[in-house]
Amino acid sequence: MNEVLSQDEIDQLLTAISTGDIETEDVTQAADQRKIKIYDFKRPDKFSKEQIRTVSIMHETFARLTTTSLSAQLRYLANVHVASVDQLTYEEFIRSIPNPTTLAIINMDPLKGSAVLEIDPSVTYAIIDRLFGGQGEGAKINRDLSEIEMSVMEGIIVRILGNMREAWSTVIDLRPRLGQIETNPQFAQMVPPTEMVVLVTLETKVGDVEGMMNFCIPYITIEPIVSKLSAQYMYSTVRRGTTTENMQLLRERLNTVEIPVVAEVGSVRITVRDVLSLRAGDLIRLPDVGVDDPLTLRIGNETKFYCRPGKVGNRMAVQITERVEDIAPEEFEELTAEGDE
Repeated sequence: MNEVLSQDEIDQLLTAISTGDIETEDVTQAADQRKIKIYDFKRPDKFSKEQIRTVSIMHETFARLTTTSLSAQLRYLANVHVASVDQLTYEEFIRSIPNPTTLAIINMDPLKGSAVLEIDPSVTYAIIDRLFGGQGEGAKINRDLSEIEMSVMEGIIVRILGNMREAWSTVIDLRPRLGQIETNPQFAQMVPPTEMVVLVTLETKVGDVEGMMNFCIPYITIEPIVSKLSAQYMYSTVRRGTTTENMQLLRERLNTVEIPVVAEVGSVRITVRDVLSLRAGDLIRLPDVGVDDPLTLRIGNETKFYCRPGKVGNRMAVQITERVEDIAPEEFEELTAEGDE
């Protein structure tokens, strides 16, 4: 983009040329200088800046959820936050991680493809040490995980993937599943070395141990939803939370909720001493209730119906006679909207 000069700058430039302070050749050379951006055809950019920014926002949510769940599971202070989001080749990613390491192959259903979650060895051993009753210290040695340690890390990664599903929910109903865990990066060749990937680097701290957690997503895996990686799409998805379809889904879920239903004959205030002295056969007089008065039916903590006692077969029952108050449809919608918020 060429720089536009103001009128004052043009006047000063002409004055400098006329007085000989600046040579005409210098002005010509400055005009010929262009800003050139280097482009490497071996590693073409597949993601726009907006898409990278959207991925970063999604994984900031993922980092907050992981911080909470990891701290709760370890009962120890843990902190995860997004350090950077970059695009590079898969070969560059593989070369940048240590060997051995904790490398989880993630099936990204319903996307056709996989991703890689790499956890730095220092963080891995700090988590294992904490779960085994230690102080959360990282191991000083460089070795592969044992079978027991591998099983422990599987549980940690499965919980982390639950956070990932929630963080991606604004873009896609992702159902990530743990495929397998590798310790040698050379055995995790999911895509060609020159395939472009988006790498989310998460700075992770467990107690006093610091390390990195890397989430690598190949472009071929995320390609079907690349168009959805925009702030506009994410915000429009949030606004769709109060549509008729979601309201109907909320009603269906409310229909399966169990709440207590109590038929109340009446009430009376007595002292605790009288309650403690009650025996079988004692009578409690209800001064405000007549023999022919209806019972009240309480739904949860609210009185909603009048009813009368009876039997259905050998079981006691009540028959509803009338409502205490009607619930208008718009009132129900207000209640469900408040519950949705």
